[in-house]
Amino acid sequence: MKLIIQIPCYNESETLEIALNDLPKHIDGIDEIEYLIINDGSKDNTVEVARNWGVHYIVNFRRNKGLAKGFMAGIDACLRNGADIIVNTDADNQYVADDIEKLVRPIIEGKTDIVIGERPIDETAHFSPLKKKLQHFGSWVVRKASKSDIPDAPSGFRAYSRDAAMRLNVTNEYTYTLETIVQAGRNKIAQTSVPIRTNGELRPSRLFNSMMGYVKKSMLTILKAFMTYKPLRFFTILALIPFLIGLALGIRFIVFICLGDGSGHVQSLIFASMLMMMGFITYMIGLVSDLISVNRKILEDVQYHVRKLDYDRNNDKKSDK
Repeated sequence: MKLIIQIPCYNESETLEIALNDLPKHIDGIDEIEYLIINDGSKDNTVEVARNWGVHYIVNFRRNKGLAKGFMAGIDACLRNGADIIVNTDADNQYVADDIEKLVRPIIEGKTDIVIGERPIDETAHFSPLKKKLQHFGSWVVRKASKSDIPDAPSGFRAYSRDAAMRLNVTNEYTYTLETIVQAGRNKIAQTSVPIRTNGELRPSRLFNSMMGYVKKSMLTILKAFMTYKPLRFFTILALIPFLIGLALGIRFIVFICLGDGSGHVQSLIFASMLMMMGFITYMIGLVSDLISVNRKILEDVQYHVRKLDYDRNNDKKSDK
């Protein structure tokens, strides 16, 4: 069984070697461990540090494409190089590398396909009280959207089985962490979490410039993922708001008619009709989106089998050599 540990990097020359030195060299149940970095358009000597250390694979972007693009490029490279398990960790050494064994153990034992590290958020000193509350709230929203029990959704310390990795699709350009949990939950891919430890902060987070920016992008990512995987439910909820308001106004008009005072409230009837029509049209959009969603599921299944054939053929060619 082969494990590849991937590390997305953007100008990480000062911390990368520290993170690499801590990575495990042996794990019971794993026959081979290799290391991969995704150079996301770094302008420093990140690549040189990785090469001098002895990283097996380097995925290079000429310009910065963001965490989500880098993550998927790393997954693709890991699969093409025969990974049975893929672990994603950070170049700033945020996570304790010894806990990688805890991440991969449930996959080795065949209990699950995705394992996400649960950070001790409340005990993390460099997290502000506001950030801790937002982390908990964001994870709660993801749990509701994905119907999962993952307590730390933004955690980037996670492991994927080969099969789960081939089923991943990330459509947003911000981060993969939230969308992949919603996707796995809605597609019935087995996922769990394990408690992990964190190291002290070596540098500030580069994922967001402000707390409000982080909240805004995270909520939009969750909303988009929910719309993608449960469109009918989303648009039905959206349709109920104007429809019920319009229905209430319509009932109000009927009451006035019964009381003999309907002539002065024609505007309410027109407004109620407009609102109910808006609700109906929104619901119809939901039905069309649901039909499109069925087609998406078929395409995802086709994509999975194409990926499987492609990666397996690629690995067979390497074995023949």
